[in-house]
Amino acid sequence: MHHTDCGMETFTDDVMRGLLASSLKTATVDAFGWHDSGDGPGSAEGNYIDWLSIANNAQSVVDDVTRIRNRPLVLGDIPIYGYIYDVKTGELVEVPEATRVGAAP
Repeated sequence: MHHTDCGMETFTDDVMRGLLASSLKTATVDAFGWHDSGDGPGSAEGNYIDWLSIANNAQSVVDDVTRIRNRPLVLGDIPIYGYIYDVKTGELVEVPEATRVGAAP
């Protein structure tokens, strides 16, 4: 399950790596994107982290369900579903493609 308005959808791995490379101060974000708020030094350590940013929320749910479906410790007769929690309405929205890939045979 993922949720709407997720912060992980607001940047890419490259954005995060660039921010950390330029300084270690807390960045700011506005309608134009992320901005470094400090002078260096930064760190290249961010280059070695998979930040697990999300480009497409529904596709990310499908990817997660697929990964779970393919785990050897998850029995094949157990159905797996994928949802997105809408933080504004409180509703769970099913991701149909996730349900399809998570279906028990």
